[in-house]
Amino acid sequence: MVKPPAARSAVPGPGRLGLVEPTAPAELRDLGWVGEDSVELLWSLSRAANADLALRTLVRMKDGLGDGWEALDKALRTDKALRGRLFGLLGASSAFGDHLVADPALWTTLAGDVTLPTREEANARMLASVDAHPEEGVHPEANLYRAAVTGSDAVAALRKSYRDQLMLLAAVDLAATVENEPVLPYQTVGRQLSDLADAALNAALAVAVATVCPEAPCPVRLAVIAMGKCGARELNYVSDVDVVFVAEPADTIASRIAGELMRIGSTAFFDVDAALRPEGKRGELVRTLESHVTYYKRWAKTWEFQALLKARPMIGDLELGRQYVEALSPMVWTASEREDFVPEVQAMRRRVEEMVPPELRERELKLGRGSLRDVEFAVQLLQLVHGRADEALHVQSTIDALTALAARGYVGRDDAANLAASYEFLRLLEHRLQLQKLRRTHTLPPADDEEALRWLARAAHMRPDGSKDALGVLNAEIKRNAHRVRRLHAKLFYRPLLESVARIDKDALRLSPDAAIRQLAALGYTAPENALGHLTALTSGASRKGRIQALLLPTLLEFLGDTPDPDAGLLAYRRLSDAMNDQTWFLRLLRDEASVAERLMTVLGSSAYVPDLLIKAPDVVRLFADSPSCPRLLESKPEDVARGILTASARHDDPARAIAAARSLRRYELARIASADILGMLDVPGVCRALSSVWAAVLNSALTSVINASEKELGEPAPATFTVIGMGRLGGGELGYGSDADVLFVCEPREGVDETVAVKWANGVADKVRSLLGAPSTDPPLEVDTGLRPEGRSGPVVRTLASYEAYYAQWAQAWEIQALLRAHHVAGDADLGLRFLHMIDKTRYPEGGVSEQAVREIRRIKARVDSERLPRGADPATHTKLGRGGLADIEWTVQLIQLRHAHDIESLHNTSTLETLDAIGAAELLSEADVELLRDAWITATKARNCLVLVRGKPTDQLPGSGRVLSAVAQIAGWGSDDAGEFLDHYLRVTRRAKAVVERVFGG
Repeated sequence: MVKPPAARSAVPGPGRLGLVEPTAPAELRDLGWVGEDSVELLWSLSRAANADLALRTLVRMKDGLGDGWEALDKALRTDKALRGRLFGLLGASSAFGDHLVADPALWTTLAGDVTLPTREEANARMLASVDAHPEEGVHPEANLYRAAVTGSDAVAALRKSYRDQLMLLAAVDLAATVENEPVLPYQTVGRQLSDLADAALNAALAVAVATVCPEAPCPVRLAVIAMGKCGARELNYVSDVDVVFVAEPADTIASRIAGELMRIGSTAFFDVDAALRPEGKRGELVRTLESHVTYYKRWAKTWEFQALLKARPMIGDLELGRQYVEALSPMVWTASEREDFVPEVQAMRRRVEEMVPPELRERELKLGRGSLRDVEFAVQLLQLVHGRADEALHVQSTIDALTALAARGYVGRDDAANLAASYEFLRLLEHRLQLQKLRRTHTLPPADDEEALRWLARAAHMRPDGSKDALGVLNAEIKRNAHRVRRLHAKLFYRPLLESVARIDKDALRLSPDAAIRQLAALGYTAPENALGHLTALTSGASRKGRIQALLLPTLLEFLGDTPDPDAGLLAYRRLSDAMNDQTWFLRLLRDEASVAERLMTVLGSSAYVPDLLIKAPDVVRLFADSPSCPRLLESKPEDVARGILTASARHDDPARAIAAARSLRRYELARIASADILGMLDVPGVCRALSSVWAAVLNSALTSVINASEKELGEPAPATFTVIGMGRLGGGELGYGSDADVLFVCEPREGVDETVAVKWANGVADKVRSLLGAPSTDPPLEVDTGLRPEGRSGPVVRTLASYEAYYAQWAQAWEIQALLRAHHVAGDADLGLRFLHMIDKTRYPEGGVSEQAVREIRRIKARVDSERLPRGADPATHTKLGRGGLADIEWTVQLIQLRHAHDIESLHNTSTLETLDAIGAAELLSEADVELLRDAWITATKARNCLVLVRGKPTDQLPGSGRVLSAVAQIAGWGSDDAGEFLDHYLRVTRRAKAVVERVFGG
């Protein structure tokens, strides 16, 4: 702000006054404010938020006042309070400037000893504007008035009276920006605005009654219930006024009066919104009290009870309004006991956050992070949680509720005071932004619009501070208060909980055990007693680790609260913390890297698969930090990982120790891959490639170590070369978390070695490899499956290359030929593996394609698989592997096309389903649309199948129809946990469309 020098009477120039418009000198001369007798006036003008706007409006007022300007000029020179109100108003609001120009004589209402009207005085002024008098012959508590003025004249009169009173309040509110007038407390402004809104709608109701019921008396009892900010008496300058109507009887007349009230109010004052009524905008506008009660008992959702926290009888039949509040209030305070309370509240909060476009989130005062809604949401949730046991919390306004929560020991007094201060600061900025043009807005100007931000700073009483001008002070305060709200939002819920279990400060606030359990239950913990035990264990003792945990846990618990299973996540975090008790870097990393803490809690609260892996491979947590180039979880490449596993196992001569080393690195890699998957960093093909590479590397390590040990024991080279051919998903590079490794074992005797000896040795190697990999372990299993070998499970486990060639040439059945389409070398002797693949090419890619007889056999086998292998009780619509449009449908269809066309189209010589689909599309064997439908279904089903393993911790193929598991799967799959139904609908839609293609292509 520009301040007058301590002892100077010289007339300041326009620049010193903050006047930048080139017309300013002429405008000052027009007003006669150029002499030394105008110095004090000019310095007051310089302190207006926008001095040019104030000066320009004064010139317009002078033109309108004519001879009356002399009286205003004289009053401004002698009445300091008038200068503060008028200059403050004109510099901060172009809308009120226009209002004064239209009726410049209104300046007299700002002069002298101004007092704000009481609720009764505001009501009387509004009623007088339409000559309204009490309705006679109605119920004693009806509180109805009948207006003598109706129609467009009434709307104009109401608008003028409302705007006059609103202007007076704004002028008093803004006076402190210019002169040292007392700052009007935020709560006073909110109450005044709410009382004025009540008065305005009461007058509008009088007009509506006269319009709908020209003959007295009005035959209905009508109560208008204020909701939202108006109900809590904390209204904004420009805001919707939320209302609910109750009538006896709720007939056509009552509906017409309510509709007319909304029309008049929305035209004359502000939007009158009845969307919070039962069933929202689809519901009846007016209901009886009995109808309201019935709805809330049977059908209301949690958010509707949360909205009732602020319900207040407003106008009309106040006795009926009190009956409404008394009937519904008990339901409000039992809402937190509802089974769906937590998920509904969390879903509502997420929907509110998602309403804000990403580019506006840092500028949004109402709905962004660290915003007004964060404060209101936290306070209301705590009221609902503890209010059923404590009537002292049955208050409506946010500040009153914070005060009550602190007084009753549910939040710390300092926390409540700081949160209240930040809330009032954000509301002040909101009010100033709305006053500028009297438009509803909650968005700060862009960071590069310094002129608009500087205006806001001056309008919000920002004074220069040391090296910062008003703009610098504003920016610093916005950042400080948003950060404080975000920090206290977590602390408000969790700090009292932790101080109840951690003896950090003997004077600290501590919730009672019952209150702590209530609060944990409301935060999403289904076993709050267990959760409280985990918090006690984590923060126990006076050790430094316990103190650090107590500092970390508010943030960690908030992150956990947004996960599908906070109970399991907290238990997993406790187990991980216990395992890391001697590792100082762990808590330090969580403390210093907020992204690590958030990602770790997301993983722990989403998956039963990952926690055990992290406990055994805790260094993966270090990868949760960001690196400059890409997320560290993605820095490892599959080929580098495979090489590392082989190198680590090669350091050990003993096969058991070699495989233990390979298992350790596999554990690390599974934890890394699954974490990246849960956090949305890896797509489905990337996950499949990484898992397949790890599996192949472990298999290769096991085979190499067993052969080396055998050669050492024999004292000579092995009697045969040995290779492993991957089949199924392993061969296609498309393994999932729960997949076995389908393989063929192939050997070839070295020169001069008897085939019987070579095969016997190779069988011993195969048995040893399978035994070591399949040994009992708490790790995800390493099952080696040889069921796709010639003759199936009745055939020999190991065959020579020549034996395979002879068998496939003479005896290969249709299913065996089909299985070979995914055969690929994964371990052992590379030359032998390559020769095996070349040998089977003539079988799996038959000249001229497979016969029609073979096609019929494949279709018969598929039909048998569909009917016999689907588990009893499974839902074929949602079984990811064998269900309609699931993985088997897609893969069998792709493989049938390969069998028919691969001999002629070399690009179909591919073991990957997705890559083969691309080749099918390129060769125009299917339309692009069909290929896309099959691809989409395969990716969707694979993603769902992988997510099921991540969530449940064990292989499963059946998607549930509802419940927590489905919500968790939906969240990991990239849908919100409250969008589980939409995720399932998407899955059914995608697979249904794919099934239509399968029936046409595979079924002929």
